Amino acid sequence: MRLGIFGGSFDPIHYGHLLLAESCREQCGLDEVWFVPAAVPPHKRNRELTASVKRVEMLQLALAGQEHFCVSTIEVGRGGVSFTVDTLSELRRQRPHDEFFLLMGADSLQDLATWRDPQRICELAIPVAVRRAGSPEPDFAVLAGLIDAGRRQAMERNQVQMPLVDFSSSDIRSRIAAGRSIRYHTPRAVEKYIETNGLYLGNEE
Repeated sequence: MRLGIFGGSFDPIHYGHLLLAESCREQCGLDEVWFVPAAVPPHKRNRELTASVKRVEMLQLALAGQEHFCVSTIEVGRGGVSFTVDTLSELRRQRPHDEFFLLMGADSLQDLATWRDPQRICELAIPVAVRRAGSPEPDFAVLAGLIDAGRRQAMERNQVQMPLVDFSSSDIRSRIAAGRSIRYHTPRAVEKYIETNGLYLGNEE
């Protein structure tokens, strides 16, 4: 199988996440996209996340009925700081015959060289750079010395372009804290879950 791995805090998930996943599924010919919520993202250690069980439940609500999308709890189950290389290594052990594609924004690609063991990450999965319509081509030169020519060609073949949207989890949290509407920012089931559980009230991060 060709599996897309989409990691993040998903606090909360929104339509931008779903559109990115669907764009990658379609343009890269993926069989499934796995949403992998982090236990503790390395770059967000200073912000207290919503409990992982609630973030997983919101993901499950958002993905209900989407046959090509599913939630993986591999990172929240492992606990601690969630490093991508550890997750991909475990997935490779579990599914040695599948091909993995690591879905990320083109901006994250620019930082990939600073992640833990980026060379191993590129061996375990093909990073898929997703850029918004009208944005420049990603610069693969930042990975010089980490990937061979064949891997670079695979990355260039699997670039994805998605429509220009401006949703963010931080904006949703801020809107809720300010008493503003989040209708059409996230699926209705997630919106109702947030309301029922009183999430993000008074949190403007």
